[in-house]
Amino acid sequence: MAIPDRPEETSPLLGRLLHANCLGFWFPSCIDAHSGGYALKRDVRGRPAGRVWERAIVTQARMVWFFSRLVAGGHGGPEHLDAASHGFRFLRDRMWDPEHGGFYWTVDARSARPVKDAKHLYGQAFGLFALSRYAAVSDDGQAESMARQLARLVHEKAHDAVHGGYGELFTRDWRPWTGTERGYLSEVPAGTKRYNTHLHWFEALVEQVDLLGDDTAKAWLPELVDILTDKVVRHEYGACTDAHLPDWTPMPDAANYGHDVEAVWLLREADCRIGVVGSARLARHADLFETAMRWGWDSTEGGFYWTGQPGAAASLQGKVWWVQAEALVAALWLYLETGRQDYADCYLRTLDWIVNVQADWTNGEWHREIATNGRPIGHKADGWKAAYHNGRALMTCLELLGGAAGRT
Repeated sequence: MAIPDRPEETSPLLGRLLHANCLGFWFPSCIDAHSGGYALKRDVRGRPAGRVWERAIVTQARMVWFFSRLVAGGHGGPEHLDAASHGFRFLRDRMWDPEHGGFYWTVDARSARPVKDAKHLYGQAFGLFALSRYAAVSDDGQAESMARQLARLVHEKAHDAVHGGYGELFTRDWRPWTGTERGYLSEVPAGTKRYNTHLHWFEALVEQVDLLGDDTAKAWLPELVDILTDKVVRHEYGACTDAHLPDWTPMPDAANYGHDVEAVWLLREADCRIGVVGSARLARHADLFETAMRWGWDSTEGGFYWTGQPGAAASLQGKVWWVQAEALVAALWLYLETGRQDYADCYLRTLDWIVNVQADWTNGEWHREIATNGRPIGHKADGWKAAYHNGRALMTCLELLGGAAGRT
């Protein structure tokens, strides 16, 4: 499929990706009218891969946010607000801990029982993200009340007043986790602070501050800006690493180009929405994209690799769907901000890769990963893969270029 010569001419193609390829895959097939929430288990071709009763807060919340954001941006209609309301009821009635507050990590959809009942900051972040967006688009007072309660609960229980940032994993009753985080976000020692988790907690708070006018939460953001633009940056390499000790000493880790390009545009969006970053920090932060282009971009075929050792070429050279989505937005944002042709070329080449390789036009949705041999691998939908990264990227790019795409 041919790609236009200029970024400004790509809106029709972005709209087709959003409506025909992405939304058409997820809606209405993901709605589980019997057990509640969303059924998210599809194989590499998008076929149902069995009934999965263990539902995860991360992807359940991401789908609530996706359907809410479709409506808020003019990309969807009443049926999509109904889909968001369906998911909100599952979060409220099945995933929220009525005794201690906060969201469980996973629950059994057939009952009210949690499967993994610990409270992880990453899961709370997406819960807050979904509640804030849904409350704003639906005018649901209960959702807004839950969002405000959750933000304050997390800050009270998890904020580190000594070193800044937040603890990440807690027992059901909010006592600090001991041992290893096996079975949750990744297998790291308890007490680890992650760049990735703090990026998404920041994103969720920005959503709440902007949409719900929460000045209390806004006061917490400058500390997170400092973490995301300084503490997690390995300045000698122009890249960030994910895992840190509680005092933000970096642990041995790879650079993650996906998170770096994601942070580049999320911080810019936050500054546009609520003015919390500042132009000087944003200018320095753009260096992360330069590093990602140097070590993580495939300038021959298009698309971005995921990760590699700081200061060296990417070592994992499969192309993962969410990395392409984040790079697409970052490249377009920087092009529109600066007018630089290399950013325009990067955007167009990444879009070319997505349209002609990553997107599955036969079965719908983007392939999870394109392996180095060119074959798609991995589930189209599961406890980690939902419509969040690519759906958010396509809506953001359309709006950067001048508005919503017409519904088809």
